[in-house]
Amino acid sequence: MFLWFAGLSVVIVWQVFRSPALDYRLVMLGAVLPVGEVIFGGPRLLHTLLFAVALLAVVMLATRHRRLLRRRLISLPIGLLMHLVLDGVWAVAEVFWWPAFGLDFGAGPLPELDRPVGLVIVFELVGAAALVWCWRAFGFADRTRFDAFLRTGQLPRDLVG
Repeated sequence: MFLWFAGLSVVIVWQVFRSPALDYRLVMLGAVLPVGEVIFGGPRLLHTLLFAVALLAVVMLATRHRRLLRRRLISLPIGLLMHLVLDGVWAVAEVFWWPAFGLDFGAGPLPELDRPVGLVIVFELVGAAALVWCWRAFGFADRTRFDAFLRTGQLPRDLVG
């Protein structure tokens, strides 16, 4: 499941913050990054609230007095937090609140892979629809706007109004 996380994370972050200056590429990266834990056979550190909050703290501390860099880098932990919300991992206490309930992450596959195939397909279609919405809402049919997004991750400033 990639489109579900990539598409909905951008839409939700845009609707909440309305900030064209965030790096939405990093939001998407943060939202899909925990899926890579499939190589471990189940959720690990990237599916924990501790990791997302620790990364946020590192970004905030490392970018003191560097506002523009902070605005860009804060997008990654925001994306990770979006993954936790969209994945429903908050319902798996041993993982979400790790290490509060012990150092074991528990048994079981990634939450995003522990769903019926039909539901995964529906989620991916919703994610695709969210990406289509982004394409239209952000005016990416205009090649210069889309190229600027690919280069900077930022959205056109005229979207805020």
